[in-house]
Amino acid sequence: MHGGLVTLQAVEATARLSGLAAGGGCAAKYSAALLEQLLAGFAAASPAELIVGLDPPDDAAVYRLDGERAIVLTVDFFPPLLDDPALFGAIAATNALNDVFAMGGRPLVALSIAAFPEELELAAVRAILDAAAAKTAEAGAVLAGGHTIRDAEPKYGLAVVGTVHPDAIWRKSGARPGDALLLTKPLGTGLVLTGARAGLLPQAAVDAATGWMTTLNDKAAEALRPFVPNAVTDVTGFGLFGHAFEVAERSGVRLVLETDALPALEGALEVAAAGLKTGGDVRNREFAGAAVDLPAGREPEVLLGYDPQTAGGLLVSLPGDKVAVLEATFRAEGLFLARIGRVEAGKGVALV
Repeated sequence: MHGGLVTLQAVEATARLSGLAAGGGCAAKYSAALLEQLLAGFAAASPAELIVGLDPPDDAAVYRLDGERAIVLTVDFFPPLLDDPALFGAIAATNALNDVFAMGGRPLVALSIAAFPEELELAAVRAILDAAAAKTAEAGAVLAGGHTIRDAEPKYGLAVVGTVHPDAIWRKSGARPGDALLLTKPLGTGLVLTGARAGLLPQAAVDAATGWMTTLNDKAAEALRPFVPNAVTDVTGFGLFGHAFEVAERSGVRLVLETDALPALEGALEVAAAGLKTGGDVRNREFAGAAVDLPAGREPEVLLGYDPQTAGGLLVSLPGDKVAVLEATFRAEGLFLARIGRVEAGKGVALV
């Protein structure tokens, strides 16, 4: 058992899920730099009810129904990043559901987006779907259907609809000088899986990483909600530096991250010190690198900051005078929280 999921012993019969994919998890995301070019000028005239759309984009879209209710809409899917079908389904579902939590919302209903080779064992496909349904139920929502196509490269994810009060939406654009920066999960999922494939890390490190990747951000969001954060985003495929850059640029501020405060998964910094990195690292540097000031001699932490995360934690910008009580609340509820920096006047991101 792992995180309540039954591990399929017939994985070898599935032709190794990760071996069927060119790149897995959030590292398979389209380059953020190319995405910016693609979406430039794309947003058409939007109705007033579309509170959050493409101008600017955020972690999900938000559409106002009335003065008390808005719906949150998101879609996220990717190829497998490991071979266990149940873990793949749970991680993919967690990653998609977390976009709703990152907007301050609560998920209601989800639809599967699935692409599988027809020769893939039906038991493996069923394990993916069952694990996704279980994770969706854990989030307080229901998996109500979906669409499946044939594809040589397996892919899975969810389209999710949730709700949020129109006046309680969390955006990336509200960070203010004097805020503290906090993170609700450790970093390094891409590095750990890369290191494990290279034989550098034990299974225990992989288990710890997948445990975090199957942890919903629901409890962290509930604990955070009464503190009314200024800005929130979840750290996924663009890495900590890429998502911090988005917050800095949208908010018109400078995010200062403390090198020694960055929380790392077991083995992640060791893999970085060995010089290994994922393909997403290069794309994330192309996106944010010109806006990120880096210290000399701290390459492992730099690799950690550019590492694409799958189902990562919330990056929170919170007024500094609220931090002590928030930290006490997270400790009391047994939740992870790391204070990793501060917000200043200026622009870009600095690692100090």
